[in-house]
Amino acid sequence: MRTSKRTQILEAATRVVQREGVKSVTFDSVAAEAGLTKGGLLYHFASRDDLVQAIHQHLADAWEADLVTAAGKPAAEATRDERLAAYTRVAIQSATRAELLLMLEGSTNAAHAAVWSAVTERWAPPPPSAADDQAALDRFIVRLAADGLWLYDSLTSERLDPGMRRAVADRIADALAHEGSSENDG
Repeated sequence: MRTSKRTQILEAATRVVQREGVKSVTFDSVAAEAGLTKGGLLYHFASRDDLVQAIHQHLADAWEADLVTAAGKPAAEATRDERLAAYTRVAIQSATRAELLLMLEGSTNAAHAAVWSAVTERWAPPPPSAADDQAALDRFIVRLAADGLWLYDSLTSERLDPGMRRAVADRIADALAHEGSSENDG
């Protein structure tokens, strides 16, 4: 299937972010990266803000698709533990600089943050409401461990050896398997 121009633009914009940061996303830089004219970008995006919002949505949609693939079903059809297992499997994959930069930038803009929050709220456990809810606390710790591995990879220039990465991922998954919760509610 042929990639749409809109997708081509968003992938080019993501490469610009990966190389040069979010502030470097301009119609000129993205047009050059995509091999299109500035007018071609303006056809799809009325403003830079529209383009940046679309980049956030594009990456969040890809993240959601990875989560659905990992779970084998949409979040609405998965149990709480199936959602966390999928989130853990996807989060322990190597992060990109572009994802990190966009998430950081997004945290300061309500519209951008909402895109990422919508995915996270469907798939990842929130902090427990009570410290004495051991099962909820264990699930949240598994989430933090997966997020930590993702963040580690996005912040360091030296990637973990694949064997070590798999060992860490296995320990996180093992913690999920042994979290002690017998409930599997949705």
